[in-house]
Amino acid sequence: MRELCSWLLFVVGGFLSGSVMFSALLPRRLLGRDVPAESDDRNPGAGNVFTHCGVPMGMLCLFMDMAKGFVPVFLAARFADTASMLFALVIAAPVLGHALAPLYHFHGGKCIATAFGALLGLLPHSRIVFLLAGLYIFFSVFLKIRPHRRRSILVFALFGAAAVVHFLWVGSPPYAVGCAFIALIAVLRHTPRFCVAEVRTVPEKEEGAT
Repeated sequence: MRELCSWLLFVVGGFLSGSVMFSALLPRRLLGRDVPAESDDRNPGAGNVFTHCGVPMGMLCLFMDMAKGFVPVFLAARFADTASMLFALVIAAPVLGHALAPLYHFHGGKCIATAFGALLGLLPHSRIVFLLAGLYIFFSVFLKIRPHRRRSILVFALFGAAAVVHFLWVGSPPYAVGCAFIALIAVLRHTPRFCVAEVRTVPEKEEGAT
């Protein structure tokens, strides 16, 4: 029972951590700017903060969006049994919290920065984050996929498949399932049917990421 309560604490704590929309909250509190309202895609993400508030605020929001994914996963990886399948829920919890954002009237973001943060929290297995970064770079620079929404769907789909194969190969099923959950959440958040913001913008226009 005590162990189950510990897992519940990690999962709920991670979900609530992800639910804090720093890229909407910080610009509003510090600069008086409503970034989602000013953005074409209404996305409360760091990409739009860079566009509308400049680099310093964008960097702060990017750091916080990554940190809210990193901290709960990192703590769970240090103090919980990472061999348990429940660890997969901990990995995905901050990303799901960012996607659903119950603390922000369920107007969530696209999960990119928080996904990177959660993957970095998987030390010593966090090198998998370089796969996600590499895919984004490849499809942004060498084989350009536009708009950003389609690029992200492809990147996370490929990442999810590759991460599952890798972690099953090395004998870490919870990591495989956790990465699969992250990929699924991100793909759904970039799919118009599951993203209310998408209907407010021009389909082929580059949307704000994260």
